[in-house]
Amino acid sequence: MEDRAQNRFEIIRQLAVAGYRGEDFRPSAEMALRQAAGLVGLKAAAMYLWDDAKAISLAVAYADSDQAKETLISLEETLFAGLRRDRQLLAAYMSFGGEPPLQTFTMPIRHADAILGAVIGIQEGDQRLVSEDLFLEAISAALSLYMVADKAPHGKALSKELIARERLGAVQQTAVTVNHEINNPLTAILGNVQLLLMKKKDLDPELIAKLKTVEEAALKIKDVTQKLLRVTSARSVEYAEGTSMLDLSDDTDSK
Repeated sequence: MEDRAQNRFEIIRQLAVAGYRGEDFRPSAEMALRQAAGLVGLKAAAMYLWDDAKAISLAVAYADSDQAKETLISLEETLFAGLRRDRQLLAAYMSFGGEPPLQTFTMPIRHADAILGAVIGIQEGDQRLVSEDLFLEAISAALSLYMVADKAPHGKALSKELIARERLGAVQQTAVTVNHEINNPLTAILGNVQLLLMKKKDLDPELIAKLKTVEEAALKIKDVTQKLLRVTSARSVEYAEGTSMLDLSDDTDSK
């Protein structure tokens, strides 16, 4: 469970760092779709950007087979595009019968009130994609942030304040995802350790010391996840040469 959460965070982090560095949008978006598809189990995924006339200005796709790619394109052209046009569809998760069953989704790529595009995907089998809602929403938010920072798809100069707001929004989406994935196993670890420590009279001192070390580490992880939820500005600090990380120090810590 922890590895899955770490992998999800890493995908979004790589996308955010690529946008921050001004790297080319298409290969970074392809990387994010490919890695997210592998993590969630998607047969195919695509991202579409639209111009002001709602015509597709950029399409990036990943598929593990030609058939999956054709199915995804067909769903976009015959289902999602029409619902967006006629019913103002923003996001949806749908399930289809057959052998094997098919799950599909669409999530908007948006900036403020403007819908700039969409991320779509398909999955085969009985697993319900709606359970991945937070992660898929975070991917869409990170792609939106990249577009705002890049400015290439729409050629609009954006203020530093607007870019900062979009970046913060993506960070907050990531924070919710990380908390969702980590807190359940963390609660189980911490609860069991504390139950054991309640019986420390039956344990030898060496084991008690090790359990306390585990408890302290778990509490530290919990504190970090809570700090992520309280982030109010997406400040960065240098982590290593050429690499930055999110500054999670409280405002009061820096005073």
